[in-house]
Amino acid sequence: MHHHNWYYGQQHILARYCGLPDDFPPPIPGYLQHGWNVGCGWNPAHEFFDGAWRYVWSDAPRRRGHSLGRRNYSVVGAPMLYLMDLEPELGLTPEPERKGTLWFLFHGWDAPGIGANIHGDHQRLIDEINETETEPVTISLYYTEYKRPEVRKVYEDAGFDVICFGERGWNYEGTDRQFLYKQLKAFRRFKRVASNRLATAIFYGVAAGCQPAVYGDAMELEGDNPLFGGQTRIARLWPDMLGKDIDMATARAITDDELGQKYIMPPAEMRMLFDWNQRD
Repeated sequence: MHHHNWYYGQQHILARYCGLPDDFPPPIPGYLQHGWNVGCGWNPAHEFFDGAWRYVWSDAPRRRGHSLGRRNYSVVGAPMLYLMDLEPELGLTPEPERKGTLWFLFHGWDAPGIGANIHGDHQRLIDEINETETEPVTISLYYTEYKRPEVRKVYEDAGFDVICFGERGWNYEGTDRQFLYKQLKAFRRFKRVASNRLATAIFYGVAAGCQPAVYGDAMELEGDNPLFGGQTRIARLWPDMLGKDIDMATARAITDDELGQKYIMPPAEMRMLFDWNQRD
């Protein structure tokens, strides 16, 4: 129903989980949350069709949406969890011990005419990463930063491996359907996952067995909407997910809540929910 559902190939993963073709998946009759969100599942300015269903990862966005007077919520769990079920061995290696840190730079975003870049002290962040991490670091840049040579080069010149997992797409075009597959494969070989902001990748990494860390210059996003409370609110609500040495048991419990682990449903239930059952 909405092209955001294709972001990162999430709709494709759910179709595959349901035993349906994932090259051109059937439409989801509503809006699927595409990233971890501190609000009601979407950005404050997102527009919805009247009466549309909102499919969120966990119960917290549903509760926050209800507090704003919004209805038609259904909690389905994060598509990454379904991918982990589909690909239990993707990325696993014979080596028993994970190594290194996969470090995600907080990123900007793009959309025709309304994108936004990040601004911050990259060298200061690099210095803190080098002071903190004891094993080799791989920097993951979102495609919006990967395409900016002035950002990418500073991390390459610092001696880090710099990678990009692909593009999320826009209006059904340019979606890298393997985006989350590539992330999952990477997470399963790294010991740590880190970022300068608490974000989706941290929770994905924890779900895949990485030790999390969130530290460093949080940087600024052009035109960042303050409606959700920004970094101050995140520090108040998720303090246990911030720092250089986060308790793993606590991180796992919070991750299970935020990704909606207990709401994962069997294929037959999802096909019914999305009206994906074939009709004679």
